[in-house]
Amino acid sequence: GEGNYGENAFFGYMGVSAALVLANVGAAYGTAKAGNGIAGIGIWKPEAIMKCLIPVVMAGILGIYGMIVSVIIIQKVKKDVAYEAFYGFSHMAAGLCCGMSSLAAGYAIGKVGEQGVRSMAQRDSIFVGMILILIFAEALGLYGLIVSLILAQ
Repeated sequence: GEGNYGENAFFGYMGVSAALVLANVGAAYGTAKAGNGIAGIGIWKPEAIMKCLIPVVMAGILGIYGMIVSVIIIQKVKKDVAYEAFYGFSHMAAGLCCGMSSLAAGYAIGKVGEQGVRSMAQRDSIFVGMILILIFAEALGLYGLIVSLILAQ
């Protein structure tokens, strides 16, 4: 009805903030945990540090997913009659899909990255297995991004 345009936009803006904030929390957690592992092995095997930065880079990509979805949604949020409740809810769902998926992926990347780089200090052969697990963890964030882009149309 009349006068609820701000309420509809509220849900759209909540989608914007959910995508960005939750994705960045996931990215920060993944970076911190993997960075903790890298700092630990830097003493024993300094030559492995560059190879071990892969989990940190993969965690950082999650923040980019959140930024992409946020920018797309914020361009579509309007405070007029054309922006119906359907769009507000759809944009909030898009933000939550991306944000929560990236949060989960960041958690997985952080846990795997920390233990993986610590294990690499003892045995180099673990590298391929660690990368495969990290790829599957990153895919969780990518699935959220894809669904978010569809929802945000």
